[in-house]
This record gives sequence, structure tokens and C-alpha cells, in this order.
Amino acid sequence: MPAYIARPTTVFPAYKVTTGEIADDIRTHHLDHPRLAAILRIVGNTGVQCRYFTRPLTAPTVSGAAGIAERSTAAFEDALDLGEQAARSTLTAHQVKATDVDAIITAHCTGWSVPNMDIHLIDRLGLRPNVRRIALTTMACAGSTQALIRAVDMVTARPGSTVLVVAAEAISAVYNHADDQVEHMIYKALFGDSAAATLVTDRPLGPGLRVEGPADTYEHVLPDSLDRYAGRIDHTGFHFDSTKEALTAADDVLPHLQDWLGPQIIDWAAIHPGSGRIIADTATALGLDAHDSRHSTDTLTDEGNLGAVSVLRVLERTHDDPPPAGTRGVAVAYGPGFNTAAIHGTWVA
Repeated sequence: MPAYIARPTTVFPAYKVTTGEIADDIRTHHLDHPRLAAILRIVGNTGVQCRYFTRPLTAPTVSGAAGIAERSTAAFEDALDLGEQAARSTLTAHQVKATDVDAIITAHCTGWSVPNMDIHLIDRLGLRPNVRRIALTTMACAGSTQALIRAVDMVTARPGSTVLVVAAEAISAVYNHADDQVEHMIYKALFGDSAAATLVTDRPLGPGLRVEGPADTYEHVLPDSLDRYAGRIDHTGFHFDSTKEALTAADDVLPHLQDWLGPQIIDWAAIHPGSGRIIADTATALGLDAHDSRHSTDTLTDEGNLGAVSVLRVLERTHDDPPPAGTRGVAVAYGPGFNTAAIHGTWVA
């Protein structure tokens, strides 16, 4: 039984922050850094022109000295608010009542809360008390793709189901001047805050991606890759670390992705905009060019790496400038560990 991924809706917070402003902030806080000139050059070459934060760049929980408790609370509350907005918008756009949702799957890794985001959204949105739920909390950049995979599983197992997928991140929570390694400075310029939501059903709600079933989904964990990308918490807040091997992590897994896809022709892709190199290397491995992966590049340029939200945002851009009906596409994302999640299907007009 096929599953259909409807057009996502993405929402952004109020504070637009340019890369120039971030460079100035780094210069102010790290004036004596021995590699400051190189850092500023690398930051300027990330390919990100601007991103959106839930709080001003000067806020205590962003470039200020707030501790872990304040940062965690702010990040979860802000992500939850964005997630609610995105969920309401997508339900309205597709004319689906909250009480008609059979399952909710959430993806986020910023902030901390018990109960989790799925429980909060059930209350806020007025979903049925017996709605099924899955909360993905540490998938990070692979989050929404993993959530879509689980939604395909649900729709296949329970025909007639309507699954609400919500991804929300306040990644500005890891913007922390206690981190002064070069890779940390890059992440200050790379990440942005946002939320997105979509619906997965066994009947089309309009144009979108048709997935024939669970066999068209892919999950992979690269062996011995625990430290390539990893989160860390201490008294100063949240931190995101990586090793030099992280630079080639996508390249290391791409042969496995190619083996899964086999000889079929891929016409377009929604690639997680983790960096310009990740987009380009993945597109090349799929036999695609810059035009075929332009929605990923535009997302990186205009909004940055959106963590779990990224692939939903790229799919939304794909709806604005869609491929021809009947063409084959793949959505692929990479997350900490190093893990990969992918879905392939046919574009339905």
C-alpha cells in the first residue's frame, strides 16, 4: 500500500541574523583567538547568508552567559511554540481536523522536557486522547526523514491512518562562546531555528511524494562513528562537537546508499543542507547536478542548517518549483553518530 507525503509547512521565528552579524559577534567575543582570521574566513564561506533565531543574537541564551537550566528551558519552549504553529498551519492547509489525526510523530533534539513534545502537542492541538505517538528526540539532522520513515510504516500497518509529522528545533541553544574550537565557530554560523509539519496518508492530499511502502525507505548507521558528530552538555549549556573524520562521513556512507537505490534513475533529490559539500557530494553520487539539488542549496543559503526540520523545508521548496509528474526522487538526511535516513518515491502532481 502506498503512502503519500503531503506538502509541508515551515515556520520561522522572528529574529533574522546575518552571517555578517555572527562574524562581528565572534570577533567581539574572541578578539585574541590565534586563528581568528581563519575562522572569519571559514564562517564567510559556509554558504549561509542568514538564519532565524527564536531570540536575539544578544540574548543570554544565545551569545550570553546563561547556564544549562535557562538554555534548556528556553530551547524547548521556543521549539514547542514553533512546532505548534507549524502543525496548525499544515492541518489548516490540508483541511484536516485535529480529531482526525490518528498518530503524531515528533522530531527535535534541542531543549529537554518530560513529558516530551508529542504529549505537549496532543494537548495544545486538541488531538484525540488515544492518538498513537512516537517521539524522536536525538536524531538531530536526520529527524524529519526518520519521522517520515516511521509514518510510512504506520500508514502501511494501519490503512486509512492520518499521521501528523512535526519537526521543531531551536538550535541557537548550542550557540555558546564557551566553545572556541574552529568547528564550534562554524556551527555558530551554520545553524538556524525553525519548525515544519506535514501529513502522511494512504491517499493523496494534493501534489507530493508517493512512497510505495517500507521497502522504499532506508536507514544506516556507519560503524565506529559515535564521535564524528555528537552532542555534549555541561554547566554552561549545550554543545555540538565533531571530529576531522566528520568531513568525510557522508562520502563514507554514499556507496551504501547507492547500493540500496540500485540501477534506478533518480531525477531529483531533497538533500539535507548540512553543508555545501554534503549537498554536492550527495548529488554527484545520485547522478544529479546543481540544478537538481537547488532547493537544498537555497535552503542552506537563506535559512542555514535547520537540523531535524531541514528535509521537510527542502520538500516544501520542491512544491514551489516541482519536478515533472512521474519523476523519481529521493529525500536523504544525515545525523549524529553517523546515521543516514532516506526515502525514495514518485512525484505525484
